[in-house]
Amino acid sequence: MHDINNWYGPETATFGDRVAAAREMADMTQPELARRLGVRVATLRAWEDDLSEPRANRLSIMAGLLNVSMMWLINGQGEGLDAPMEEASLPASATDILNELRDLRTDMIARVEQLGRLEKKLRTALKDENHERAA
Repeated sequence: MHDINNWYGPETATFGDRVAAAREMADMTQPELARRLGVRVATLRAWEDDLSEPRANRLSIMAGLLNVSMMWLINGQGEGLDAPMEEASLPASATDILNELRDLRTDMIARVEQLGRLEKKLRTALKDENHERAA
């Protein structure tokens, strides 16, 4: 069972989820936040899609602009946003579905990380094989 008080924690939300939620709570569009951070919209979109992460200086500026702590953006702990909806007000069936979705998301994240490790191993093995053939 997930702790409803940690809606934006690492088991429930990603860095990109927290950036997008904080940006929306600050009533900013992606182009507006990107302009204020001095980055391209595509860069901000990549952060929100968890395809890349900002450097520390941009992270610090972003936390200030969004009125959340850097640690909250990174790991969901510290000064940040409250849960978007009180789960206690949801029907039990909806809460069960949300919990199952969170479990599935956690499993998918683990699988993506496993896939990344396997791809890296394969690249290394292929690179080593090519070096042996060339020698």
